[in-house]
Amino acid sequence: MDDIGDAERISMVKEIFSTIIGRYDFLNHVLSLRRDIAWRRFTAGQMRPFSTRSFLDVAAGTCDLSIEAAMRHAGLQVVGVDFSQAMLDQGRDKLAERGLGGRIHLIRGDALCLPFAEASFDAAGMAFGIRNIPHKVKALRELRRVVVPGGQVLILELSFPQTGWFRRFYNLYLNRLLPRVAGAFSPNPPAYRYLAESIMDFPSVVQFAGIMRQAGWTEIRAYALTLGICRLFLGRKPEP
Repeated sequence: MDDIGDAERISMVKEIFSTIIGRYDFLNHVLSLRRDIAWRRFTAGQMRPFSTRSFLDVAAGTCDLSIEAAMRHAGLQVVGVDFSQAMLDQGRDKLAERGLGGRIHLIRGDALCLPFAEASFDAAGMAFGIRNIPHKVKALRELRRVVVPGGQVLILELSFPQTGWFRRFYNLYLNRLLPRVAGAFSPNPPAYRYLAESIMDFPSVVQFAGIMRQAGWTEIRAYALTLGICRLFLGRKPEP
């Protein structure tokens, strides 16, 4: 990834996701040993809707975080945004199965230019999407723009353990085992080599907290999930 520009990286990410849609949910559950379900559930539990009773899910994919949020908070209205129409179409089928089509609305859009007015949502979240965005500060500032004063941002992302024996084991898993398992089920095994690289390239906790502060978020907290292979970052938009 260090050898390509931002535009090339974005194009590559779009191509990757367009080829793995059919197996996307299945492989997420298999490769995380179904921990991804618990991580999203924990994230939804940290939401505190208080004003607009609405939540924005950016890089919504097939809508798993949107569904968790709607099921956790009665009466919550959710808007999911993703650049991939095919992902949203698959997500729409899941909403219909659960009877959530009236509470979760899906829009194709760009995380760097969201089609919403300022202060439209109590909270905005992104699950496993921020590492695919080269302009992280810009994306986080756009999330801040559409959240009400005092509102939240919730960033759930895979990360690389910082210390200890588990770091060595996880390195082996990412670079040896994961591509082989994914290759047996996915039509695009290189997509999961990219996944490994993007996880190892993701900023440390301190670095990403600094990026959030640069984007204008305050009261930043980070939760380590499953021995640090996933982290939830919370931030708050300052009130006037």
